[in-house]
Amino acid sequence: MSVDEVLGTAVLLGSGVTAGVLFAVALSVLPALFAMPTGTYVYAHKLLGRNWDPTMPVVVLSSTGLAVALAVVADGVGARTLFAVASVLLLGVSAVSHLANVPINRRVKAVEDPEVLPAGWEDPRPLWRRWHLLRTVLAVLALLLNAVGVAVL
Repeated sequence: MSVDEVLGTAVLLGSGVTAGVLFAVALSVLPALFAMPTGTYVYAHKLLGRNWDPTMPVVVLSSTGLAVALAVVADGVGARTLFAVASVLLLGVSAVSHLANVPINRRVKAVEDPEVLPAGWEDPRPLWRRWHLLRTVLAVLALLLNAVGVAVL
């Protein structure tokens, strides 16, 4: 197996997991969270984030690094361009996560008692959903470009 093939398999795995997780959250988790009363939502949000938060940044940034590596070592301008654009899209996923979704997550996690919300607390679900859908689109596009890039290697 060549270096391109190993990197290609790894970038597909990483960007596939990224797109799949974000798509699943958009398709199923978000509607469930929106159906919950606010206190239940806060409780569920805290539980859901415990394992996503430490794991997904590693997956997304590793996938970004793999796409960058392929943009450098792949044969052909077409493949290199596809991987370069995919790496920018994955970097966008990370940026949206860290600059938009994570601060919202911290605000929700800071609620000590989900049944007694702080004064002036605004429901973050609509804003969180908008940012999440943006990063989901970016991740799916990155997966598509990585898949085409691997196909043309």
